[in-house]
Formats: sequence, structure tokens, C-alpha cells
Amino acid sequence: MKIKIAVTDACIFIDLYDLGLVTSFFNLELEIHTTSAVYFELYDEQQQVLKAYQSVDRLIVHNLTEEDFLQIHSESYPKSLSETDKSVLHVANKLNACVLSSDKTVRNCAKNKDIEYHGMIWIFDKLVETNILTKKDAANKLKQLVATNFIFQNNKPLVDEIQKRLKLWS
Repeated sequence: MKIKIAVTDACIFIDLYDLGLVTSFFNLELEIHTTSAVYFELYDEQQQVLKAYQSVDRLIVHNLTEEDFLQIHSESYPKSLSETDKSVLHVANKLNACVLSSDKTVRNCAKNKDIEYHGMIWIFDKLVETNILTKKDAANKLKQLVATNFIFQNNKPLVDEIQKRLKLWS
């Protein structure tokens, strides 16, 4: 399998950290990238965990250049996107990579720019497919995610997808 390049935003790292799944995530056959803007949105302890993966070249953190910022500002992005979100989309576009985000605005913008995108459910699918997590552990972690993250509670399509996985994995 060709290793997929993924640019990850802060919400994914936060969810993985809160669920204790950072190590599992970095065991996937993904070339994982992020931006320094994302990195600095994280708490110190989250940064420390990611720094370990950066030190062994499992995480590539991009520092944007003046040219990158000029390109970002010449693009049309929705006003609701933060500069950090724009940095993730910019790097993904530049690398021809997919975006990993749970943020609806980021995902919609990726879709409009023809950038492949995925979220936590896709990550869970990959962890189960590659036997990094058992179905039972994945189901438990997914329930934990729903219980602790409001994004996964009131969104009907997401709730339906999660229910499908829980049935499959139970």
C-alpha cells in the first residue's frame, strides 16, 4: 500500500490525545504533517507528546514562509476559517495530501478545493482495518469520543455513521 500523506489539524490531535490513541495513530501507515500554527494551538503536554514523534521523523511540522502566507491570502477562503485552518488546507494542497479534521468548515472548504478529507471515524476505521485496535477497543474509544466531544453528539449524519460502526464492532 502506498503511504498516504495526511495534514492534521488541532482537533484531531486533541481527540487522539484525550482518547489515549496518539501512539496508535502514529502506527498507521500515514506520512503525518501539520503546521506550526496547529502545534501552537495545543497544550504543552500535547505538544510534548507530538514532539517525540517529530524527533523520530514520524511527524513533519511545517513552518510557513512569507510566500506561503501570500499564497494563502490570495486564495478565497470562507471568513469562518481561522489562519490555522487555512495553513492546514494550504499545506495539504501543496503536498497533494488529504486533510484530517473534524471541523465541518475545514472539511467543506477541502471538498470545495478538491482536497481529500477525513475525520475521526475514518481514523477509527483504519485502526481497526490494520489491527492496531481491536473492534471492541475501537467501539469503547468511539463511545468515549461521543461522550466527551459535543461535535459527535448532535450531528445526525455523524451519529448514524457512529451507530453503524458500533453495530459492526460490537
